Amino acid sequence: MATYDPFRDLDRLASTLLDARRSGPRRMPMDLYRDGDHYVLSADLPGVDPGSVDIDVDGQLLTIRAERTLAAGDDVKWITRERETASFVRQLNLGQGIDTERISAAYRNGVLSVTIPVSEKAKPRRIAVSTEDAVDTIEAHESTPQPIEQ
Repeated sequence: MATYDPFRDLDRLASTLLDARRSGPRRMPMDLYRDGDHYVLSADLPGVDPGSVDIDVDGQLLTIRAERTLAAGDDVKWITRERETASFVRQLNLGQGIDTERISAAYRNGVLSVTIPVSEKAKPRRIAVSTEDAVDTIEAHESTPQPIEQ
């Protein structure tokens, strides 16, 4: 036997009304980590058409935009509609040491993955230490002490 919970329905109604008042782009949840010589950004974009995803770099600012639209015919009578159209936007300041020319992205199963490579200049490197092999001996000259004038 299913139990009726009036608070569940009230909570659903309140969240629908409050969410409907929200205007402007919504944030997309994301993860960001470093793997060797590149960063990987993974953002959840369920139900988004891959053609609506727009990624651009302006200087050191990475911007991701996406739109979720729901197709339905004109004669459709909705029984319930919890999935709404939405705009998503996220901006990240990349800082220095990023190779902005080689950023790449892929969209699979509702997850956008952006690979952000570290520039060659910013990668750790070893610096060779040179030695002068020609100077193997130390020469010493003996000098006679000079008298100190008082």
